[in-house]
Amino acid sequence: MFSFFKKKVAEPAPPAAPDLRSLVPIAAAEDLPAPAAVVAPARIEAAVVVAPEIVAEAESPVERASWVHRLRQGLRRTGSSIATVFTGTRIDDALYEDLEAALLMADAGVGATRFLLEDLKRRVKEARVTDPAAVKGLLAEAVAELLQPLQQPLVIGRQTPTVVMVVGVNGAGKTTTIGKLTRHLAVGGHGVLLAAADTFRAAAREQLGVWADRTQVEIVSQQGGDPAAVCFDAVKAGQARGIEVVIADTAGRLPTQLHLMEELKKVRRTLDKAMPGAPHEVLLVVDGNTGQNALAQVQAFDGALGLSGLVLTKLDGTAKGGVLAAIALWSRQRSDGRALPVYFIGVGEKLEDLERFDAREFAQALLG
Repeated sequence: MFSFFKKKVAEPAPPAAPDLRSLVPIAAAEDLPAPAAVVAPARIEAAVVVAPEIVAEAESPVERASWVHRLRQGLRRTGSSIATVFTGTRIDDALYEDLEAALLMADAGVGATRFLLEDLKRRVKEARVTDPAAVKGLLAEAVAELLQPLQQPLVIGRQTPTVVMVVGVNGAGKTTTIGKLTRHLAVGGHGVLLAAADTFRAAAREQLGVWADRTQVEIVSQQGGDPAAVCFDAVKAGQARGIEVVIADTAGRLPTQLHLMEELKKVRRTLDKAMPGAPHEVLLVVDGNTGQNALAQVQAFDGALGLSGLVLTKLDGTAKGGVLAAIALWSRQRSDGRALPVYFIGVGEKLEDLERFDAREFAQALLG
């Protein structure tokens, strides 16, 4: 039997300001009215599309500086290995060879490493740079330009409900990411319904239930049942109740488990049957510590499901942060010609440790 759990009506305590201002790359469609009963959290300027009558409040410099610091700390192992290349006194073949090795060690991949080195040499020649320390700044510009197409906001509200399907391998952080996103949306006045479609692992339902309890949102769950049926029921419930966002958690899948990937395809087809055009977003949560394997996951899941965006997690302490450059280069070659956005990046387990992706900030943090 399906079960719908609705949290008891309670007066929630107002959340801490940093929590609400940190997770914000959500764009509300222009035709949605402003929430009347709940005061929306502050929005980061230029990362949110809002109705004309709503003024988006810019994130404070202090808050953004705190996030950038955490990002730098998370990528320090990657950045330190690259930064040592620029401690010499000459710009010569040895410098470029050392840089090539450092980028490969950071899991940027052969293609992205070659692309960045060629772009860097062009920039050095045009700027007539002679100081190796200045080459580091030019490399940061090259990386930022490569990553720029990935910097896009997640849009909600064009359809009611907006159906978001979240996928990934075991341990990537899918359920935690869903919980953080749900809390932000719920506090911002958006109605959210969770679909516990990971029916194979009891702990997954329990974990999602904890997030539902914390954020006082409803959850559709079925013990040991069909994941596609759970998703179908959740979408129908969302339509009937006028809920704005339905988020479907799914069981972890390895791209090599073809029979299990077929299960995800079935879930996708079922969502479209429940609401033509759904899911409106298919998000892949990727563990940043997996390096080049992350690119293989992106390619496999995109080929099977047609991804609409990524969430890159667990960047705290990784030495493989360069994989995003490989993903960016591959993204340019997608069959539909569209870059695959990175909506969020995470450097820890706290709510404020998941933030909107900014290409320039990431490039600067990556280089230490």
